[in-house]
Amino acid sequence: MIRLERRPTPSRTWAAASPIVAVALTMVAGGLMFAALGKDPFLAIRTIFWDPVFGEFAWYFRGQLLVKAGPLILIAVGLAMGFRAGIWNIGAEGQYIIGALCGAAAGLAFYPSESVLIFPLMILCGALGGFAWAMIPAFLRIRFGTNEILVSLMLVYVAENVLASAAVSWLRNPEAVGFPGSRNLARWDAAANPELIAGTGMHWGVVLAFIAVIGAQIMLARHLMGFQIKLTGSAPRAAAFAGVRPARLVVFCLGIAGVLAGMAGLFEVTGPAGQISIDFASGYGFTAIIVAFLGRLNPVGILAAGLLMALTYVGGDNAATNLGLPIAAISAFQGMLLFFLLGIDVFSNFRLRIAQGQPT
Repeated sequence: MIRLERRPTPSRTWAAASPIVAVALTMVAGGLMFAALGKDPFLAIRTIFWDPVFGEFAWYFRGQLLVKAGPLILIAVGLAMGFRAGIWNIGAEGQYIIGALCGAAAGLAFYPSESVLIFPLMILCGALGGFAWAMIPAFLRIRFGTNEILVSLMLVYVAENVLASAAVSWLRNPEAVGFPGSRNLARWDAAANPELIAGTGMHWGVVLAFIAVIGAQIMLARHLMGFQIKLTGSAPRAAAFAGVRPARLVVFCLGIAGVLAGMAGLFEVTGPAGQISIDFASGYGFTAIIVAFLGRLNPVGILAAGLLMALTYVGGDNAATNLGLPIAAISAFQGMLLFFLLGIDVFSNFRLRIAQGQPT
């Protein structure tokens, strides 16, 4: 008989090794999936992971890595704060969408002004939009004890419908003929979020992602709120005796996640995406959950995990173009990563025991 036996204390070895093992298993399982689709698995893995960094056109793909990694890291840092405290915000995609909508609406209200204050105003409104959307599950949990997982997740679908309404009606470009979508913000100098260094993919959203990593690391290591987050996640009863106020922690964790997700949406709509459209929702809010766990809910780990996940996006597009792999296969490949990570994580708290069966 094979059974799981709880360890007296979590294994640090398995906790450190599980992301590496999960990535290795994902490559093996992904290779088998690519082979089943009739593609050379070794060529597919090389196209996804090697060519964007070391291939002939790596100079182009490296810039795209930061473009993709920026919003993932920004959102994942905010989510990780809540996850470490046992506050499960699964609705970052909705906060990302609402932040983009609020920021874009604030800017378009002043079109075609070229004031230097417009872009900072849009950032502020994007942050407030994401914060307000996150406060809905926060209020419902504090006031009525509702489950923030379900509420935040359901609000994603509400946000997607608000996005569709905006794209075809109240934010639609009045000069467009028959095409849903807002004006192109990337072509409006006052609202644009261009590359700060040409060819690198570095824009203000990427800069803020790096700042968020540093700030979160300092807060968790040095600030009282960081101590309360870690204590609540590891020992809720001890946190209660230590005077941690659960309502305050819920507001802080969901609020900071909403602010960062909202700003990620704003930087995306003013830069890479360029406009509000029906298909603006990119799934970054859900993928950031994988990034947060792959990075062990640690800000520095999230930075590395965000770059790795961005590589699957860039390399996946490369494989889809050059090898004819379906985009759905790339999404499944990303999902495998979370599946194996959660599966291997079991061994951090449990060990396998093989027991001899009793004779009958």
